[in-house]
Amino acid sequence: MSSSIEQSVEQSVTARLIGDAAPSAGVPVIMRYRPADPFAVRMVFPPEACLGDTSVTWAFARSLLDSGLRTPAGDGDVHIWPCGRVQTMVELRSPDGVALLQFATSSLRGFLADAYDAVPAGEESAASDIDHDLAVLLGGAAD
Repeated sequence: MSSSIEQSVEQSVTARLIGDAAPSAGVPVIMRYRPADPFAVRMVFPPEACLGDTSVTWAFARSLLDSGLRTPAGDGDVHIWPCGRVQTMVELRSPDGVALLQFATSSLRGFLADAYDAVPAGEESAASDIDHDLAVLLGGAAD
């Protein structure tokens, strides 16, 4: 079974890193959604925004982003909550530390709306190619 939905979503957004030092200039972030992985969204940070020489990608549930735009959400490495009417906070936790980022809510809502256009809520299972995913997970050949 393969998905007939193939519209990936990619949007460039700007985040502001919140910390003890002076507020940061904007940090470019690429938001990605792939119907082949319909339950997840990704935030891709370019090398210049990271401690290393490569980009860093954070993947988390699309439903977490949806919930976090309305009310505090998250209980693992990613926490999201509204900050007033126009800002949304995203906290990313790793063994290397914690990053607190502030996004324009409208940018995240626009990305999420496009992701739901690609795969509507409740249709994620139909968009997922379970046989393909299982073959990849088990190290088999994927068509």
